[in-house]
Parts: sequence; C-alpha cells; structure tokens
Amino acid sequence: MFPIRDHNPSGRTPYVVYALILINITVFLIQRPTMSDDVRLMQIYFDWALIPEQVSNGKMLHTLLTSMFMHGGWMHIAGNMLFLWIFGDNLEDEMGHFGFLLFYVLAGVGAALAQIIPDPLSKIPMIGASGAIAGVMGGYLLLFPKARVDVILIFIIFFKIFTVRAWVVLSVWFALQLFGGAAIDTTGGGVAYWAHAGGFVAGIILTTPLWLRRGAKRFWQAHAGHPPHPETKYRLSQSSIPRIRKRR
Repeated sequence: MFPIRDHNPSGRTPYVVYALILINITVFLIQRPTMSDDVRLMQIYFDWALIPEQVSNGKMLHTLLTSMFMHGGWMHIAGNMLFLWIFGDNLEDEMGHFGFLLFYVLAGVGAALAQIIPDPLSKIPMIGASGAIAGVMGGYLLLFPKARVDVILIFIIFFKIFTVRAWVVLSVWFALQLFGGAAIDTTGGGVAYWAHAGGFVAGIILTTPLWLRRGAKRFWQAHAGHPPHPETKYRLSQSSIPRIRKRR
C-alpha cells in the first residue's frame, strides 16, 4: 500500500519543498557515477554518511546534515521525494518557508539520533532523507489527520487506487517502522527503522507548538481535519465498458 497523492494541494508555492527535491536529486546524480566503484563509494560514505560510532565520539558531526541528502539508488530517492512532495507542501504552507526548512532539518537530526541511540558504536553508514521526511509525515498527521490520501494497493500483478484518511496511512506506516525496528538486529539490516520512527515522533513534537497556536482541537474542527484549502477532486479510474440504459 503506497501513497501517491493527497487531495489538498498547498495554497501557495512550496519553494522549500521544490528546493529540497532539487538538492536531493542533484546530490544523487553527482554521487551516481561512484556507485559502481566500491572503493570510491565507501570513501564518500565515510566522509559524508552518518556513522553512529563517529558521531558518538564527537566526530564528523556535519554528517547529521549531509547524510540527509544522500541516497543509495533510484527507488530510494524516488520513494523519498514522492513522500516529501505529497506531505511537505501543506506543512510548508502552515509553517512558512523558513519555519518549514528549520523543521525539516531538526526532524532529520532527531531521526539520526534515534538511530544512533540503540547502537551508538555501530559502524554502518546511514544515508537518506527518509528520517526528515518521516518528521514531515508526523507533522502532517497532527495537523491534518482526516485529509484524504490516494494510495495504490499492489498485489502480485493486480493493483487498485483508492482513497483513505491520512491518519490511517500514516499510523500504519509508523506501526510498520516500530515492528521493523523491533524485529531486526540494530547492528544490521538495510533499513533505518528507528530513524524513521524517531523522525516521525520528532515531527509530531516539533509541530505541536504550531498546532496549539492554531487552537489545537478547534483547528481540526474549523477545517474538519483537512488542510485549509479547497479539496481537489480526482477521477481515480474510468471504465472502458459503455453504460447501457435499461428500457422501461
């Protein structure tokens, strides 16, 4: 089950979301030629990826930031940028451009710390924007729990697009991160589950002051748990079978 869009585009241009997507793609394209050279790739990881052991010893602290803009493959960056596109614009609309940028960075740092704490001596590099984007998802959940999100359900060779509430999609996603983090050895695995979970919680915490200033539950009631913009209507599917009217 994979979200593909929400029904509430932002009320103003999300310049920071655009900039973050552009920076991530640019860094990935620069990094891409080194992926076939293990020596060069490991050197890049050592210099710019987050290695818990280094950060725990007070070294390479810049990697708390730089690791957010590195990705390991096309699917890695495509999935992250899609989630940022879906959930980031409405948050930027509410927080303002600078406020959203600060929120994104702090959520990413919180996600990194959540991955470090369970195993501070790990030497496994961590890369990706997913921790910061998890923070965006957490903030979206707090502000717009009843927003409508289109998801695609893929089962072997069949797929179907349907609409669900944001709280369902994001709650299921968060539960999967907790399950994944508990199921694997924290010194191994290819997914930083604790960074995802930590970023999500950090996003909720960082968004709480804004939610309270907006009136907390009154903000939900005023907009029915949706972003404060007119909802976009999508035609999810169109049948090729013509309609036949019944004669009376």
